[in-house]
Amino acid sequence: MGCFFSKKSRRKSPEKEERTPTTTTVETTTNNTVPLGNNSDEAPKQYSWDKREKVDPKDFMLTGIKDATVGRLPGKLNGQQFVIQDCENCNIYVFDHSATITIDDCVNCRIVLGPVKGSVFFRDCKDIKCVVACQQFRTRDCKKMEVFLCCATQPIIESSTGMKFGCFQYYYPDLAFHFKDAGLSIFNNNWSNIHDFTPVAGENNWSLLPEATVVLDHVPAPDPESEFKSVRISTDAARSIVPLTKGGRRKDSEESCLFVFFAGDYTTANARKLIDEAAEKGFLLIQTKEVSMRPEDVKRVFQNNAEDLVEWITKGPVIALELNGDGVVEACKNIATDTFSGTKVFVSDNKNSSSRDVDNFFNFADMQMGL
Repeated sequence: MGCFFSKKSRRKSPEKEERTPTTTTVETTTNNTVPLGNNSDEAPKQYSWDKREKVDPKDFMLTGIKDATVGRLPGKLNGQQFVIQDCENCNIYVFDHSATITIDDCVNCRIVLGPVKGSVFFRDCKDIKCVVACQQFRTRDCKKMEVFLCCATQPIIESSTGMKFGCFQYYYPDLAFHFKDAGLSIFNNNWSNIHDFTPVAGENNWSLLPEATVVLDHVPAPDPESEFKSVRISTDAARSIVPLTKGGRRKDSEESCLFVFFAGDYTTANARKLIDEAAEKGFLLIQTKEVSMRPEDVKRVFQNNAEDLVEWITKGPVIALELNGDGVVEACKNIATDTFSGTKVFVSDNKNSSSRDVDNFFNFADMQMGL
Protein backbone atom coordinates (compact mmCIF):
# COMPACT_ATOMS: atom_id res chain seq x y z
CA MET A 1 0.00 0.00 0.00
CA GLY A 2 2.84 2.40 0.81
CA CYS A 3 4.34 2.00 -2.64
CA PHE A 4 0.97 2.46 -4.27
CA PHE A 5 0.30 5.75 -2.53
CA SER A 6 3.81 7.06 -3.00
CA LYS A 7 3.63 6.44 -6.76
CA LYS A 8 0.22 8.01 -6.97
CA SER A 9 1.36 11.13 -5.13
CA ARG A 10 4.15 11.74 -7.68
CA ARG A 11 1.89 11.40 -10.70
CA LYS A 12 0.32 14.53 -12.06
CA SER A 13 -3.42 13.93 -12.01
CA PRO A 14 -6.09 15.40 -14.30
CA GLU A 15 -7.77 16.94 -11.26
CA LYS A 16 -4.64 18.91 -10.41
CA GLU A 17 -4.42 20.15 -14.02
CA GLU A 18 -8.01 21.31 -13.86
CA ARG A 19 -7.27 23.26 -10.66
CA THR A 20 -4.58 25.33 -12.42
CA PRO A 21 -6.13 28.79 -12.98
CA THR A 22 -4.13 29.50 -16.15
CA THR A 23 -4.91 29.13 -19.87
CA THR A 24 -2.73 26.93 -22.05
CA THR A 25 -2.72 27.33 -25.86
CA VAL A 26 -1.53 25.18 -28.76
CA GLU A 27 -0.79 26.05 -32.36
CA THR A 28 -3.12 24.63 -35.07
CA THR A 29 -2.14 23.98 -38.69
CA THR A 30 -3.86 27.22 -39.67
CA ASN A 31 -1.80 29.23 -37.18
CA ASN A 32 -4.88 29.91 -35.06
CA THR A 33 -4.67 29.37 -31.32
CA VAL A 34 -7.15 27.25 -29.42
CA PRO A 35 -7.51 27.72 -25.62
CA LEU A 36 -7.22 24.52 -23.60
CA GLY A 37 -7.91 23.83 -19.93
CA ASN A 38 -9.30 27.21 -18.96
CA ASN A 39 -11.10 26.48 -15.65
CA SER A 40 -10.95 29.88 -14.08
CA ASP A 41 -14.72 29.80 -13.63
CA GLU A 42 -14.73 26.43 -11.77
CA ALA A 43 -14.25 25.95 -8.00
CA PRO A 44 -11.21 23.86 -6.98
CA LYS A 45 -12.04 20.25 -6.10
CA GLN A 46 -12.21 19.72 -2.34
CA TYR A 47 -10.66 16.68 -0.69
CA SER A 48 -11.30 15.38 2.84
CA TRP A 49 -7.82 16.45 3.97
CA ASP A 50 -8.45 19.94 2.62
CA LYS A 51 -11.47 20.23 4.90
CA ARG A 52 -9.67 18.93 7.99
CA GLU A 53 -9.22 21.55 10.69
CA LYS A 54 -5.66 22.73 10.99
CA VAL A 55 -4.04 21.84 14.34
CA ASP A 56 -1.82 24.38 16.05
CA PRO A 57 0.63 22.69 18.48
CA LYS A 58 0.40 25.76 20.71
CA ASP A 59 -3.21 24.83 21.48
CA PHE A 60 -1.94 21.72 23.23
CA MET A 61 0.68 23.21 25.52
CA LEU A 62 1.16 25.77 28.26
CA THR A 63 4.71 27.10 28.36
CA GLY A 64 6.53 29.74 30.39
CA ILE A 65 3.48 31.21 32.12
CA LYS A 66 3.75 33.04 35.44
CA ASP A 67 1.19 34.37 37.94
CA ALA A 68 -1.88 33.52 35.85
CA THR A 69 -5.01 31.36 35.69
CA VAL A 70 -4.86 29.26 32.53
CA GLY A 71 -5.94 25.91 31.08
CA ARG A 72 -8.46 24.44 28.68
CA LEU A 73 -12.26 24.37 28.70
CA PRO A 74 -14.31 21.24 27.89
CA GLY A 75 -14.05 20.26 24.22
CA LYS A 76 -10.69 21.92 23.58
CA LEU A 77 -8.47 18.84 23.83
CA ASN A 78 -10.80 15.98 22.89
CA GLY A 79 -8.34 13.22 23.70
CA GLN A 80 -5.15 14.87 22.41
CA GLN A 81 -1.79 14.95 24.19
CA PHE A 82 -1.03 17.99 26.36
CA VAL A 83 2.14 19.55 27.73
CA ILE A 84 2.63 21.93 30.67
CA GLN A 85 6.13 23.30 31.25
CA ASP A 86 8.05 26.11 32.92
CA CYS A 87 5.03 27.55 34.72
CA GLU A 88 5.28 29.38 38.04
CA ASN A 89 2.63 30.40 40.57
CA CYS A 90 -0.25 29.47 38.27
CA ASN A 91 -3.71 28.00 38.68
CA ILE A 92 -4.12 25.52 35.83
CA TYR A 93 -7.45 23.88 34.95
CA VAL A 94 -7.70 21.25 32.21
CA PHE A 95 -11.45 20.52 32.12
CA ASP A 96 -11.26 17.94 29.33
CA HIS A 97 -10.07 14.40 28.64
CA SER A 98 -6.69 13.83 27.02
CA ALA A 99 -4.33 11.09 25.83
CA THR A 100 -1.26 11.86 27.96
CA ILE A 101 -0.04 14.86 29.94
CA THR A 102 3.53 15.75 30.90
CA ILE A 103 4.30 18.49 33.40
CA ASP A 104 7.91 19.67 33.48
CA ASP A 105 9.80 22.27 35.55
CA CYS A 106 6.76 23.83 37.20
CA VAL A 107 6.92 25.58 40.59
CA ASN A 108 4.21 26.60 43.06
CA CYS A 109 1.23 25.70 40.87
CA ARG A 110 -2.28 24.43 41.56
CA ILE A 111 -3.41 22.03 38.84
CA VAL A 112 -6.64 20.20 37.96
CA LEU A 113 -6.40 17.57 35.22
CA GLY A 114 -9.48 15.97 33.69
CA PRO A 115 -9.32 12.21 32.93
CA VAL A 116 -6.17 11.09 31.09
CA LYS A 117 -6.41 7.89 29.05
CA GLY A 118 -2.69 7.14 29.43
CA SER A 119 -0.02 8.57 31.70
CA VAL A 120 0.46 11.73 33.72
CA PHE A 121 4.17 12.38 34.25
CA PHE A 122 5.53 15.12 36.55
CA ARG A 123 9.24 15.87 36.14
CA ASP A 124 11.41 18.35 38.03
CA CYS A 125 8.45 20.03 39.70
CA LYS A 126 8.24 21.61 43.15
CA ASP A 127 5.45 22.81 45.46
CA ILE A 128 2.61 21.42 43.35
CA LYS A 129 -0.96 20.80 44.55
CA CYS A 130 -3.12 18.93 42.10
CA VAL A 131 -6.23 16.88 41.32
CA VAL A 132 -5.50 14.11 38.83
CA ALA A 133 -7.41 11.22 37.19
CA CYS A 134 -5.40 8.89 34.94
CA GLN A 135 -4.45 5.39 33.91
CA GLN A 136 -0.83 5.79 35.05
CA PHE A 137 0.73 8.32 37.42
CA ARG A 138 4.45 8.93 37.76
CA THR A 139 6.81 11.54 39.19
CA ARG A 140 10.56 11.97 38.83
CA ASP A 141 12.83 14.46 40.59
CA CYS A 142 9.90 16.22 42.25
CA LYS A 143 9.61 17.83 45.70
CA LYS A 144 6.66 18.68 47.93
CA MET A 145 3.58 17.61 45.99
CA GLU A 146 0.04 17.14 47.29
CA VAL A 147 -1.98 14.92 44.94
CA PHE A 148 -5.70 14.11 45.08
CA LEU A 149 -5.52 11.08 42.86
CA CYS A 150 -7.60 8.59 40.91
CA CYS A 151 -5.24 6.11 39.25
CA ALA A 152 -6.17 2.80 37.61
CA THR A 153 -2.70 1.33 38.15
CA GLN A 154 -0.13 1.60 40.91
CA PRO A 155 1.20 5.20 41.21
CA ILE A 156 4.98 5.45 40.96
CA ILE A 157 7.38 8.02 42.40
CA GLU A 158 11.07 8.17 41.54
CA SER A 159 13.74 10.38 43.11
CA SER A 160 10.91 12.39 44.65
CA THR A 161 10.47 13.60 48.24
CA GLY A 162 7.74 15.17 50.36
CA MET A 163 4.97 13.52 48.34
CA LYS A 164 1.48 13.42 49.90
CA PHE A 165 -1.55 11.63 48.48
CA GLY A 166 -5.30 11.77 49.01
CA CYS A 167 -8.32 10.27 47.28
CA PHE A 168 -9.71 12.08 44.24
CA GLN A 169 -12.68 14.27 45.17
CA TYR A 170 -13.95 16.44 42.33
CA TYR A 171 -16.94 17.20 40.16
CA TYR A 172 -17.72 19.27 37.10
CA PRO A 173 -20.68 18.70 34.74
CA ASP A 174 -18.76 16.91 31.96
CA LEU A 175 -16.50 14.85 34.21
CA ALA A 176 -18.47 11.58 34.05
CA PHE A 177 -18.47 11.75 30.23
CA HIS A 178 -14.75 12.50 30.21
CA PHE A 179 -14.05 9.42 32.36
CA LYS A 180 -15.93 7.33 29.81
CA ASP A 181 -14.13 8.97 26.86
CA ALA A 182 -10.79 8.26 28.53
CA GLY A 183 -11.73 4.63 29.15
CA LEU A 184 -11.36 4.93 32.92
CA SER A 185 -13.57 3.32 35.57
CA ILE A 186 -14.49 5.43 38.57
CA PHE A 187 -14.23 2.27 40.68
CA ASN A 188 -10.59 1.45 39.86
CA ASN A 189 -8.64 3.81 42.07
CA ASN A 190 -5.30 2.81 43.60
CA TRP A 191 -4.53 6.26 44.98
CA SER A 192 -2.90 5.03 48.22
CA ASN A 193 -0.93 2.08 46.83
CA ILE A 194 2.26 4.02 46.06
CA HIS A 195 5.43 2.39 44.74
CA ASP A 196 8.70 4.23 45.46
CA PHE A 197 11.36 3.31 42.91
CA THR A 198 14.09 5.00 44.95
CA PRO A 199 13.44 4.40 48.66
CA VAL A 200 15.87 5.79 51.22
CA ALA A 201 16.69 3.72 54.29
CA GLY A 202 15.19 5.24 57.43
CA GLU A 203 13.14 7.79 55.48
CA ASN A 204 9.73 7.90 53.85
CA ASN A 205 9.40 9.86 50.63
CA TRP A 206 5.61 9.77 50.65
CA SER A 207 2.65 9.76 53.03
CA LEU A 208 -1.15 10.01 52.99
CA LEU A 209 -2.93 13.30 53.56
CA PRO A 210 -5.16 13.49 56.67
CA GLU A 211 -8.67 12.15 56.07
CA ALA A 212 -10.20 15.49 56.97
CA THR A 213 -8.22 17.31 54.26
CA VAL A 214 -10.39 19.72 52.25
CA VAL A 215 -9.48 19.83 48.55
CA LEU A 216 -10.37 23.51 48.10
CA ASP A 217 -7.90 24.45 50.84
CA HIS A 218 -5.16 23.15 48.54
CA VAL A 219 -6.52 23.49 45.00
CA PRO A 220 -8.86 26.52 44.80
CA ALA A 221 -11.89 26.86 42.55
CA PRO A 222 -11.37 28.89 39.36
CA ASP A 223 -11.19 32.65 39.78
CA PRO A 224 -14.66 34.14 39.11
CA GLU A 225 -12.99 36.63 36.76
CA SER A 226 -11.33 33.92 34.67
CA GLU A 227 -12.59 32.15 31.54
CA PHE A 228 -13.26 29.07 33.70
CA LYS A 229 -15.91 30.74 35.86
CA SER A 230 -18.66 29.05 33.82
CA VAL A 231 -17.49 25.56 34.87
CA ARG A 232 -19.40 24.60 38.00
CA ILE A 233 -17.06 22.58 40.20
CA SER A 234 -17.52 20.83 43.53
CA THR A 235 -15.16 19.00 45.85
CA ASP A 236 -17.90 17.67 48.10
CA ALA A 237 -17.24 13.96 48.63
CA ALA A 238 -20.95 13.22 48.14
CA ARG A 239 -20.83 14.75 44.64
CA SER A 240 -17.45 13.44 43.59
CA ILE A 241 -17.57 11.32 40.43
CA VAL A 242 -15.02 8.96 42.01
CA PRO A 243 -16.18 7.36 45.30
CA LEU A 244 -14.20 8.50 48.34
CA THR A 245 -12.34 5.50 49.74
CA LYS A 246 -10.27 4.99 52.87
CA GLY A 247 -7.56 3.25 50.89
CA GLY A 248 -4.50 2.08 52.79
CA ARG A 249 -5.38 3.86 56.01
CA ARG A 250 -6.03 1.82 59.14
CA LYS A 251 -9.55 0.38 59.26
CA ASP A 252 -11.84 1.46 62.08
CA SER A 253 -13.26 -2.03 62.61
CA GLU A 254 -12.13 -5.62 62.21
CA GLU A 255 -15.39 -6.42 60.40
CA SER A 256 -15.58 -5.88 56.65
CA CYS A 257 -18.10 -7.02 54.05
CA LEU A 258 -17.75 -7.84 50.35
CA PHE A 259 -20.64 -6.58 48.22
CA VAL A 260 -20.54 -7.41 44.49
CA PHE A 261 -22.87 -6.17 41.74
CA PHE A 262 -23.07 -8.26 38.57
CA ALA A 263 -23.50 -6.49 35.23
CA GLY A 264 -26.90 -5.03 34.49
CA ASP A 265 -28.60 -1.87 33.22
CA TYR A 266 -27.99 0.13 36.39
CA THR A 267 -24.87 -1.40 37.89
CA THR A 268 -23.01 1.87 38.43
CA ALA A 269 -26.08 3.64 39.80
CA ASN A 270 -26.77 0.73 42.14
CA ALA A 271 -23.20 0.77 43.44
CA ARG A 272 -23.46 4.51 44.12
CA LYS A 273 -26.78 3.98 45.89
CA LEU A 274 -25.22 1.32 48.13
CA ILE A 275 -22.33 3.65 48.99
CA ASP A 276 -24.79 6.38 49.99
CA GLU A 277 -26.93 4.05 52.11
CA ALA A 278 -23.89 2.56 53.83
CA ALA A 279 -22.52 6.02 54.60
CA GLU A 280 -25.84 7.04 56.14
CA LYS A 281 -25.52 4.06 58.48
CA GLY A 282 -22.00 5.07 59.47
CA PHE A 283 -20.04 2.47 57.49
CA LEU A 284 -16.85 3.29 55.61
CA LEU A 285 -15.92 2.48 52.02
CA ILE A 286 -12.44 0.95 52.00
CA GLN A 287 -11.89 0.08 48.33
CA THR A 288 -13.69 -0.64 45.05
CA LYS A 289 -12.91 -2.48 41.83
CA GLU A 290 -14.53 -3.02 38.43
CA VAL A 291 -13.15 -6.09 36.64
CA SER A 292 -14.13 -8.80 34.18
CA MET A 293 -14.22 -12.42 35.34
CA ARG A 294 -14.01 -15.83 33.70
CA PRO A 295 -15.85 -18.94 34.94
CA GLU A 296 -12.66 -20.27 36.55
CA ASP A 297 -12.19 -16.91 38.32
CA VAL A 298 -15.68 -17.13 39.76
CA LYS A 299 -15.01 -20.61 41.14
CA ARG A 300 -11.76 -19.51 42.73
CA VAL A 301 -13.11 -16.28 44.24
CA PHE A 302 -16.65 -17.24 45.30
CA GLN A 303 -15.98 -20.94 45.91
CA ASN A 304 -19.17 -22.58 47.29
CA ASN A 305 -21.37 -19.86 45.73
CA ALA A 306 -19.80 -20.07 42.28
CA GLU A 307 -22.34 -22.29 40.53
CA ASP A 308 -25.12 -19.73 40.85
CA LEU A 309 -22.90 -16.87 39.66
CA VAL A 310 -21.06 -18.19 36.59
CA GLU A 311 -23.77 -17.26 34.07
CA TRP A 312 -23.84 -13.64 35.29
CA ILE A 313 -20.20 -12.84 34.56
CA THR A 314 -20.85 -13.22 30.80
CA LYS A 315 -22.96 -10.05 30.87
CA GLY A 316 -20.02 -7.75 31.64
CA PRO A 317 -17.63 -6.58 34.39
CA VAL A 318 -18.57 -6.83 38.06
CA ILE A 319 -18.31 -3.98 40.56
CA ALA A 320 -17.09 -4.92 44.03
CA LEU A 321 -16.98 -2.85 47.21
CA GLU A 322 -15.41 -3.43 50.61
CA LEU A 323 -17.43 -1.80 53.39
CA ASN A 324 -16.19 -1.63 56.98
CA GLY A 325 -17.69 -1.18 60.42
CA ASP A 326 -19.16 -3.14 63.31
CA GLY A 327 -22.31 -4.90 62.13
CA VAL A 328 -21.64 -4.15 58.45
CA VAL A 329 -22.28 -7.71 57.20
CA GLU A 330 -25.79 -7.92 58.62
CA ALA A 331 -26.56 -4.37 57.48
CA CYS A 332 -25.42 -5.13 53.91
CA LYS A 333 -27.55 -8.28 53.80
CA ASN A 334 -30.57 -6.21 54.82
CA ILE A 335 -29.79 -3.55 52.19
CA ALA A 336 -29.48 -6.26 49.54
CA THR A 337 -32.88 -7.64 50.46
CA ASP A 338 -34.69 -4.33 50.88
CA THR A 339 -33.10 -2.22 48.12
CA PHE A 340 -31.63 -4.59 45.52
CA SER A 341 -34.06 -7.52 45.58
CA GLY A 342 -34.33 -7.47 41.77
CA THR A 343 -30.58 -7.19 41.18
CA LYS A 344 -28.01 -9.97 41.06
CA VAL A 345 -25.52 -9.40 43.88
CA PHE A 346 -23.15 -11.27 46.15
CA VAL A 347 -22.93 -10.31 49.83
CA SER A 348 -20.73 -11.88 52.50
CA ASP A 349 -22.84 -14.32 54.49
CA ASN A 350 -21.34 -13.82 57.95
CA LYS A 351 -18.57 -11.88 59.66
CA ASN A 352 -16.51 -15.03 60.28
CA SER A 353 -15.96 -15.56 56.54
CA SER A 354 -16.30 -11.98 55.29
CA SER A 355 -12.61 -11.14 55.62
CA ARG A 356 -11.79 -14.16 53.46
CA ASP A 357 -14.35 -13.01 50.89
CA VAL A 358 -12.71 -9.59 50.74
CA ASP A 359 -9.20 -11.01 50.42
CA ASN A 360 -10.21 -13.54 47.76
CA PHE A 361 -11.85 -10.97 45.53
CA PHE A 362 -9.42 -8.05 45.81
CA ASN A 363 -6.33 -10.27 45.55
CA PHE A 364 -7.83 -11.63 42.31
CA ALA A 365 -8.65 -8.11 41.09
CA ASP A 366 -5.15 -6.84 41.81
CA MET A 367 -3.60 -9.73 39.88
CA GLN A 368 -6.06 -9.19 37.03
CA MET A 369 -5.00 -5.54 36.81
CA GLY A 370 -1.29 -6.28 37.20
CA LEU A 371 -0.93 -4.59 40.59
